[in-house]
Amino acid sequence: MRVALVAASGLLALATAAPAFATPCAEQIATIERRLESPGAASVTGSTPTQTGSPRALPAPPAGPPSDPASKPTAAGIEQARTLIAAAKDQDRAGNAAACEDTMTRAKEMIGALP
Repeated sequence: MRVALVAASGLLALATAAPAFATPCAEQIATIERRLESPGAASVTGSTPTQTGSPRALPAPPAGPPSDPASKPTAAGIEQARTLIAAAKDQDRAGNAAACEDTMTRAKEMIGALP
């Protein structure tokens, strides 16, 4: 009886620890989702930010024109990126790491350089 209890508690510990092993793509997804909820993204989409920003963020956008003018963020691009992120989540759950990485690359391109 005691051995069964110890074995059951060991299995429970393993089951609760499993979600801690995030895939690299899942980490990218979480990072980009935070960016899409930032004040910079909200200023592009006209929505209310749900986060106050990152402690590593610059205090103000860099001065001067962007190095790549094509990377200007748009509300439509951000909406398309959200759709791509949903697809990337499905790909990650299915274990298709290469497709997830490719989808996340396209999502980042759609977002552009947020303020």
